[in-house]
Amino acid sequence: MLDNSSVDHHHFSNNHNKISSHIAIIGGGFTGLTAAYQLTRQGYRVTVLEKDEEVGGLAGSFEVNGEKLEKFYHHWFTNDKYIMELVKELNVEDQVTYRPTRTGIYYANNFFKLSSPLDLLTFKPLHLFNRIRLGFFVLWVRRIKNWKKLESINAQEWLLKICGKQVYQIVWEPLLRGKFGVFAESISAVWFWNKVKLRGGSRNKDGGEMLAYYRGGFAALAERLETEISLSGGEIKTNITVKGLIVEDGHVVAIQTSQGLINADAVIATPALPIIADLVAPHVSSEYVDRLRRVQYLANVCLVLELNRSLSKTYWLNVNDPNFPFVGVIEHTNFESQETYGGRHIIYLSKYLLETEDLYKINDEEALNYSIPYLIKMFPEFNRDWIIDYHFWKAQYSQPIVLNHYSQLIPETTTPLKNFYICTMSQIYPEDRGTNYAIREGRKIGYFVGEQIQSVKPNN
Repeated sequence: MLDNSSVDHHHFSNNHNKISSHIAIIGGGFTGLTAAYQLTRQGYRVTVLEKDEEVGGLAGSFEVNGEKLEKFYHHWFTNDKYIMELVKELNVEDQVTYRPTRTGIYYANNFFKLSSPLDLLTFKPLHLFNRIRLGFFVLWVRRIKNWKKLESINAQEWLLKICGKQVYQIVWEPLLRGKFGVFAESISAVWFWNKVKLRGGSRNKDGGEMLAYYRGGFAALAERLETEISLSGGEIKTNITVKGLIVEDGHVVAIQTSQGLINADAVIATPALPIIADLVAPHVSSEYVDRLRRVQYLANVCLVLELNRSLSKTYWLNVNDPNFPFVGVIEHTNFESQETYGGRHIIYLSKYLLETEDLYKINDEEALNYSIPYLIKMFPEFNRDWIIDYHFWKAQYSQPIVLNHYSQLIPETTTPLKNFYICTMSQIYPEDRGTNYAIREGRKIGYFVGEQIQSVKPNN
């Protein structure tokens, strides 16, 4: 039987090891922030290094009429359990709003509502049999549990087989091409399965789509996490660039940054794999660096318009027209009220593309001038005078390209550097990247690294 003094000494030693261990986290997106939150709650000293002016990563924001708005459209599904758990833990459940949303398709110069099973039954571009077939497919997909059987099949082959040619050509092919361009025919069925399952599961009792949003935008939740991390003794440095690693005996001992050296007992890297590959290249084998570079990415551009009136009543408009450059027209203020933004109507025009394409290289004004003729074609009454302001955002590493047997491309969390760990959106699988899974992975890596440090530094 242990006496109290030995228990207290063990407890003190355990906490002392934690407090004396410093963990640096590269990247202040939701993965990095959640990892920091998890680790500081376990008693570790943590520093988050973020190159941008604010935290949030791909959920970063800008101001519209004094209100924060995401640069790239964001919402949650009602079945996003990891984000809901975090919100509950932070005691900010009252900041989450749930609203029915209207989804549609633009096809053959016409708009079609596709928010409910009834909408699908009246979707005239498909023969009645194929409407029913599509409906059964969406229900069936949600019941698939063994996704590994889909790893060797590409989405095109799978969808043609299950849904038939007409459904594929009218509904699925334009979305695959709009999202993945030249990679459309190579995308794994696993990626598509997860997308349909996730969206199909975010419904109200009547079968209509229901989505969630955080008051003040995702920036407000990121700031809430930032506050919790700071209160627990963590530090978040923004406007700081990581330039290299100082490695001794296979361990990272410090990080070279634009603000000097930062010592570290462990490092978690959350940026895209090509960035991590450049960082570790001087210290690991070329074979390992090549493995990190196996996953390819698409970039994304988002033209955000602030208008003095609405374009339509649809929140999420899939553009199933190969001649239209944007895969989606998302009218954010058909989800979050325009009153939030001083009466301005917010439109996102989104396009996934290679970073070598012209549309990725142009400036804000060129992007607007390029887009206006397409908007007028889709909405003939649209006038340039409707535009109060506009913004053009770019993300170089926005979407990992999920090929067949993608699980074999994903690198391990551990690396040849003994105390250097990677946790990135490209490792989220079979799910696709998103805030919900970034939070799940951030928690996991935080817990894992904490356990690793404790195993290396036994209590004496």
